[in-house]
Parts: sequence; C-alpha cells; structure tokens
Amino acid sequence: MSDKIFLRACRRESVERTPVWFMRQAGRYLPEYREIRRQHTLLEIVRQPELAAEVTLQPLRRFSLDAAIIFADILLPLPEMGVSFEFAQGEGPVIHEPIRSRQQIDRLYSFDPAQNLAHVLAALSIVRGELDPAVALLGFAGAPFTVASYMIEGKGSRNYAHSKALMYGDEDAWHKLMALLTGVTIAYLRAQVDAGADALQLFDSWVGCLDEADYRRYVLPHSRELFRGLHDLNVPLIHFGTGMQHLLGTIAEAKPDVIGIDWRLPLSRARQMLGNEVALQGNLDPVALLAPQDVLLGKVDAVLKENVGPGFIFNLGHGVLPPTDPQSLVAVVDRVRELSQES
Repeated sequence: MSDKIFLRACRRESVERTPVWFMRQAGRYLPEYREIRRQHTLLEIVRQPELAAEVTLQPLRRFSLDAAIIFADILLPLPEMGVSFEFAQGEGPVIHEPIRSRQQIDRLYSFDPAQNLAHVLAALSIVRGELDPAVALLGFAGAPFTVASYMIEGKGSRNYAHSKALMYGDEDAWHKLMALLTGVTIAYLRAQVDAGADALQLFDSWVGCLDEADYRRYVLPHSRELFRGLHDLNVPLIHFGTGMQHLLGTIAEAKPDVIGIDWRLPLSRARQMLGNEVALQGNLDPVALLAPQDVLLGKVDAVLKENVGPGFIFNLGHGVLPPTDPQSLVAVVDRVRELSQES
C-alpha cells in the first residue's frame, strides 16, 4: 500500500496528520519484552524469526504507531564477515578480535544475506503478514562508518582513537574496509525489501565524531555509493545519526530521502540548513519521556511547532530509554495525533 501515511510523509507528499513511530520502540521498557528476555538472550531472539517478529509487533499492540521496525541489531552481519562478537553484561557489544590492521581487513569477506541472515528476512516476512496494512514496516542496517568503528574499537568509545588512527594511518585499508561494508550493506538492505520492508533506515550513530573534512574524505564517497545502490528499489531511505548537526548538508549530498534529527538541533534550523528537498524525522529528547506529563507534552508541542516544510515524521532524537513508562508513549502518540490533525 503505497498510500501508507508514513511513506507519503517520507516522500514529502500531503498527509492528513503527522505520522509517528519511535526508535527502540521494541525493547526493555516493555514488560512483555522483559518477560521474553528472562528466557532468551538478545542474539537468541534475533536468530529465531518467530521471537523476533513477536518482539517487533509488541509495541504495535500498545500504541497507535504508523511504522514498525524489525527487531535486529546493526552488528548481525559481522560474524558472517569473519568478526565474532558478544553482548557483554553492562558493556553492550564487544568484538573479540578488533580489526586494527590491513592484514585483518584482507581476511574479511562478503556473504549472501539471503542465506546467512535468512532469520532476519524470515522475521520480516512474518511481520509483513501480521502487520496492519496501514502500518509501514522498516528494515535497517548500521551505516558503514559506525559498523567499521565498532569493528575497530572493539566496543563503545569516547574518542574513536583506533578508528581515526586507521583512517589517517592507512587510508587505502580504511577505504577497502568501507567499500566492503558498503557492498554488504547494500545487499542486506535489498534483501530486506525483498522480504517485505517498505522503507529502510541507516543507523550512523557514531558519525558525529568526525569533522566535515574527514567526513567528506573518508565517508561520503561510500555513503553516496550506498544510497545509489538502493535508489532503484523505490522505497524511502532514512539516514539517522547523533551529534551530526555540522554534517547535515554534507550527509544530504548522498541523497537520502529522510534525515533523522537528534534532540540537540531545532527542526526549524535543520530545515533552514537542508531546504525542502528532504523529509525530516525527529526529534524529541528521549529523556523527556521520563519527565512529568505536563513537561513531556509541552516538549511534544514544541517539536510539532518547530516543524516547517513538507515531509515530517515524529520520532525521538534517539531510542526509547529502558526506564520509560509505556504510558508516556501513549500520551505522546495521542498528543501528536491530536495536534497535527488540528493544524
């Protein structure tokens, strides 16, 4: 159904109200998800299509959302490339042997997502069959820079020293790694569309650590290639990152259809920087969901008032935090629908 309100907003077409969904809308803040996690690890969930589909659909049963996003992880392609990792308690993903040299990069390999990540594609197909036809289904992947940085750093980082050391110290090796990840990501996302995804989101959570010159030299050529490799699918392509206000215009040069804005930058300012040739998504501070309801709704109102120009999807400036009360999301969805229908 190409007339789904989420897809129309992505295409900057006329909509009767503002569509809404939330990053990390399936996850630890939901009691029903915590119940599943008591019995299964995160990797066990994503590797069992029925469980991944169930988790994906859980928030849709609670909230009147306009999009579902498949429950998976941006690092799932890594083991299929020869890089093992685990989710360490309290640390998040940990790469067993970080990629720090040209020799290690030379040993990496691409793969067929239809075979190696068939469980993700099967989960998409299950959700597609059970989802309300009016609700869009999003597939996603990690952007090459963020995934490369995970591979090199080995875990979360404050200064990305190892990643930048490889960029600056062996530019050919860096571009070889980025080109490999770009090809893998294109194939993976194309397979997700074949499995039923209506739109695709690229998570580039760490790209804000770069200045514009480095982004142009080390990342933009691969971003352009990635979006070029997906545009013929005719599905909306969303780019999301955090702390990337200084990069917005450069990121737009890669031609995503939608750019996600974090909570640090007013939407009106983002629109001034980007013009009307791209849709915007965002940008409520996730911490606002922990505030008293009058404060929360005031911040929702402010986001909606900041929106100008064609094409807007209400979302958070990052993902839902684990302490969030689900009723706060109910209040946000209701407010967005109420105010955007009146305007």
